[in-house]
Amino acid sequence: MNFKLKSPFQPTGDQPRAVRSLTDGLEKGLKSQVLLGVTGSGKTFTMAKVIEKLNKPTLIISHNKTLAAQLYQEFHEFFPENAVSYFVSYYDFYQPEAYIPRSDTYIEKETEINEEIDKLRLSATTNLLTRADTIVVASVSCIYSLGNPEEYGKFVLELACGAVISREAIFMRLVDLQYQRSDFGFHRSTFRVRGENIDVFLAYEPYALRIKNNGQKIISIKKIDPLTGKVLEEKEKEVIYPAKHYLSETFSQEDIFKEIQRDLEKRCQEFKKDDKLLESHRLNQKVNFDLEMIREMGYVNGIENYSRYFDGRKPGDPPYTLLDYFNKPYGQDWLLIIDESHISVPQIRGMYNGDRSRKQVLCDYGFRLPSALDNRPLRFEEFLTRIPRTVFISATPADWEIRQASESAGKKGLPGNGIAEQLIRPTGITDPKIQIRPTKGQIIDLVSEILERKKRNERVLVTTLTKRMAEDLADYIKTEKYRDLEKFKNITDAEAPLAAYLHSDIETLERSDILDDLRAGKYDCLIGINLLREGLDLPEVSLVAILDADKEGFLRSETSLIQTMGRAARHIEGRVIMYADNITGSMQRAISEIDRRRRIQKEYNQKNKITATQIVKPIRAKLVEKKEEKDNLENLFLQKKEKLDKFISLDPDELTPFDLRKLANRLEHEMKKAAAALDFELAASIRDKIREIKTRLGEKI
Repeated sequence: MNFKLKSPFQPTGDQPRAVRSLTDGLEKGLKSQVLLGVTGSGKTFTMAKVIEKLNKPTLIISHNKTLAAQLYQEFHEFFPENAVSYFVSYYDFYQPEAYIPRSDTYIEKETEINEEIDKLRLSATTNLLTRADTIVVASVSCIYSLGNPEEYGKFVLELACGAVISREAIFMRLVDLQYQRSDFGFHRSTFRVRGENIDVFLAYEPYALRIKNNGQKIISIKKIDPLTGKVLEEKEKEVIYPAKHYLSETFSQEDIFKEIQRDLEKRCQEFKKDDKLLESHRLNQKVNFDLEMIREMGYVNGIENYSRYFDGRKPGDPPYTLLDYFNKPYGQDWLLIIDESHISVPQIRGMYNGDRSRKQVLCDYGFRLPSALDNRPLRFEEFLTRIPRTVFISATPADWEIRQASESAGKKGLPGNGIAEQLIRPTGITDPKIQIRPTKGQIIDLVSEILERKKRNERVLVTTLTKRMAEDLADYIKTEKYRDLEKFKNITDAEAPLAAYLHSDIETLERSDILDDLRAGKYDCLIGINLLREGLDLPEVSLVAILDADKEGFLRSETSLIQTMGRAARHIEGRVIMYADNITGSMQRAISEIDRRRRIQKEYNQKNKITATQIVKPIRAKLVEKKEEKDNLENLFLQKKEKLDKFISLDPDELTPFDLRKLANRLEHEMKKAAAALDFELAASIRDKIREIKTRLGEKI
């Protein structure tokens, strides 16, 4: 099936030129190209047109889950008849397995898996193996270890009406595919039996299958609503794919287990030779327990640490990842798009080393076999060998992407530098005007600006340098403490603005909800640090305020400032206020670039007699609907007490300053949750620990 783009719009401005340039380059075999497009210029629509023209399976990588969710929704609207999938880390909470040697503290792996995201991940891999008209929108987690696509493809249950197969054979195959029998609690990845009917709630679809079998053959196959049992569709054939990615037919073959046992014995001998008897005993106990679980159940928590054996890889070989689910069926005949490449590429480059350092400690102290090191993300050079033709998208592409595009064009002997520039917005809106104001009295001035925007039903984004400042500023506005000042005493309740903050401690799907609430007017102002930079589609935002703009550094670099200012470029009255006492080099370069783009845009509008029009976009349906909480805050928190006790008992002298700050931030988050659960005793204990840590760091409490 071909990609069919559904949109009421046609390419305008410099979109046609960008589409033509990128498509020609891809068809001529350019390995790398760059789309330099300003905020609101329709980069997503441009890429949708490129995908339609090229007609190849496509992977789109975004650097964070919030933007990935936004892209998924946009491409789902553009290609309603095609398979658009979403692939991000399925953890709402992730505490990796770790060991701190100095204090002899072992931190067990703890996760809270979002079942809905897990379903979408499985749907993505299933689509890739079954249909070519697939677009996968993924976060950078797509370069992490995943099960072998060949084995995943083999593990299927093919069903057809009239096929001769016993009920017991269906049961056994479903168990092989990691579906669990649950006659009373029917949920995703389970099956139940009702007389002649076998109901299977698919792991990767919102519906279930009802297989009617008389004991000898299949009588009928129906798609049903898993809640009501209503028949949705009659099926002649159906293929059921696995409920998990880590599967292998070799589980039944003892040679795999013998290889693990050989490596275990070898490693234990090494420990004993070095007089590390505790490490030897610990490793022997853990591995034998895991192998017994795999023999009996076919799965164990942490099975990914043995993935090298089940995948048939040699020590040091790269893992299978989502890229292999593209390369297996399509070779290099697919398209990769890296969105906000100036952030995404460095993330991909840095993942391997961080993962390696943690796991090396686990291996050195007998918590894991050395093979666990092969359950890892790809090294950057491995990533580069696995990707096909690539388009890097950014309003501020880094030197590396520009160099890759230029070299690709040079190798093919093509004119130009492989960069397609897209500066004109279809709406005629220009880049925002910029003002610089002193930091003295910046909060009071900011509140005045927010109040002014609220009167016009417009929204405001504010960026701070720290999470604490973002939370404190949101609290200051929400609690209306500014009313103590004479200037604001006459404000009515209807005029008072509502504020929220957004940072990395907020769960993945909740971030999208907060952004939707901002657009809907539940909040007038959103305050954050780095999550308010790239890609957010918020046409109601007319003002971006940058606090402490002259604090030179990563958060106030040229790239960061340009990206942040771009959030105001979707509103016809877009403005940027930079609170600063000095003009840094980064500020000057960012302002100059915005002025250059604004000049080009105004000249284009005048030449083509275009009058700017405000963007009006409906708020999309949520990617995953919120579920009712099954437990209250107190019960949820009590489940984590044992883990928190481990954190509280850590000795600050045993940690680096970086780890101390990270621990303090984590404990502050948990302290607030404890207080919300009315567990004030535990909250006080955590508070005391935070004070101890900050005293060691020499910070004010």
